[in-house]
Parts: sequence; C-alpha cells; structure tokens
Amino acid sequence: MSKVVYFSKQVVSSTQIRKLLVMADSSLPISQVCSRFHRAIELIGSRWTGAILQTLLQGRTRYAAIKGAIPDITDRMLSERLRSLESEGLVVRSVIPDTPVRVEYELSVKGRELQNALREIGNWAERWIPLESGAHDESADKSNPGRHRPARHARKTRSA
Repeated sequence: MSKVVYFSKQVVSSTQIRKLLVMADSSLPISQVCSRFHRAIELIGSRWTGAILQTLLQGRTRYAAIKGAIPDITDRMLSERLRSLESEGLVVRSVIPDTPVRVEYELSVKGRELQNALREIGNWAERWIPLESGAHDESADKSNPGRHRPARHARKTRSA
C-alpha cells in the first residue's frame, strides 16, 4: 500500500522533508482521502468532463456548439458525459418546443459553483502544461472572454 503525504503551504527545509518522509514510511497512520473529495475529483476528472464544464461556463448552449468547441470528442462520448452531468445535477437540459424542437444545456447553480475551481485548474495548466504544437491557445483568444486569462508568467524577450 502506498502512502501519500501532503505538505501545507509553509516553507519546509530539506531536513524537515526527510524527517516527514521517514515519518510517512513509519507506522504512523496517514489519514484517508475524504470520500466526498474523491468522488468530486472522479466526477470532474473524467475525460472530456472538464472541457464540457468549461464550455458551459460561457452560458446556455446547444449540443452542436459544445461539440464544436471540444476538438476530437465523439457524439457518443458527449452524449454520455452530458447525461452523467445532468444526473449529478451539474447540468440542466432544456427542451425548447420550437419548430424544430431545440435542446439546450446550461450549468445548474451546483455546476456554476465549480467556476473558481476550474479557473484555478486553468491557471495552473497555463503555468505548468506546455502548449502542444499546432494546438489553439484559448487564453490568447481575446474574442472569447469566457476563457482563461493569459498566463501571468510569460517569458520575457531580450531587446537588442
């Protein structure tokens, strides 16, 4: 069984770290991960779910718009994830009795409360995850204010 040690935000010296690691390997009990935390991480950490939530943070939208905003997602996977998010109470599906009938999706209050967490994950990603070659950087897209802000830690260029 592997053990996980969490460090608080305080500065810890390498000697203190070694002592903590030794303690982690000893017989001292390590508290279990909270089951609610684990369930939440599993829910929003499913493949495509974060992208769907991020898209829906921009407001009520139709299925085709969500699919168009998320590269490489299949119809089957998008439908499955939307049903799952709806059953968890994060997404509300509305049928508009127009001709033709329209179906729109939006975040519930419960789903919108993930906005700050998703923003922080986005900030972390901008700082630590390299942009793949050929990928679109939404943070640089000025026409889409619902997306992440540009990274704060941009590289400085030398002037000649």
